[in-house]
Amino acid sequence: MCGWPLRKFFKLEKIFHKINCFFAHNWRLAVLDSKAGRWVISAHPSMIPYLKAENANGRHILVQPGLESFYMLADDLNWSTVQAHHTTGSGRWRPGRMVVETSPTNYQVWIRSSRELSPNEKRHWLKKMHSDPAATPENRWGRMPGFRNRKEKYQSDTGQYPLSRLIWVDWIKQAQIPVAKPAAKAHPFQPAVAKRRRTVDIGRSNYEKDNESITDFAYALALARRGYDANEIIKRILSERSDWTHHSGEKRQLAYLNRTVSKAIQIITTS
Repeated sequence: MCGWPLRKFFKLEKIFHKINCFFAHNWRLAVLDSKAGRWVISAHPSMIPYLKAENANGRHILVQPGLESFYMLADDLNWSTVQAHHTTGSGRWRPGRMVVETSPTNYQVWIRSSRELSPNEKRHWLKKMHSDPAATPENRWGRMPGFRNRKEKYQSDTGQYPLSRLIWVDWIKQAQIPVAKPAAKAHPFQPAVAKRRRTVDIGRSNYEKDNESITDFAYALALARRGYDANEIIKRILSERSDWTHHSGEKRQLAYLNRTVSKAIQIITTS
């Protein structure tokens, strides 16, 4: 019997039990607040009441394996992509998968490898599986099934948020992932390429929320993921935000932006 002592499980406890098995009894949870940041808590069913309360108060519930080098997360997938890369020709799930529907028609797939994977190997395979190219494979957090996705864009007309659902999990088998061939070395006279270089440019309008501060923070996170430094992010926000009603004056604007951007960069560098 994998997991905690056998007893009658409620629905969320069953999900905890299955994830505990998939992550080999070594995993953690976190609560994410769009303004206050993220804090890590124990992954145990006794925390369910606390997690439900935090989720009801607008916070996100995230999950992460302890043995990160044996797991990788394919993110921001549609159903066709999930079927193409994580099922066989006969429609069966490939080994060592945990599939989570994070919102309607959007999925995450955790893959449990039979061997350790380096960050570069993860990048290689995640690119082939059409995972979110802006997301680093290091220190990844996924959405915890059984809790609501509290992103504002998913709120329904009745004020409800979608439930993240556990679609499939296989904790018995492991994925046999081939060793990725190393990329060809760059020409010695080519300039070095910075880590997590920006590819497709973005604008603040891509992250519009009902709240200007939340929009700034979401935009700052996106720019930080693409390798922009603090000064560049501050300049971008200053040039693209028009309404400064709540932060009038240059000193107040810069103090606010320094706080916002520092917090965003901290989250990205530790996630």
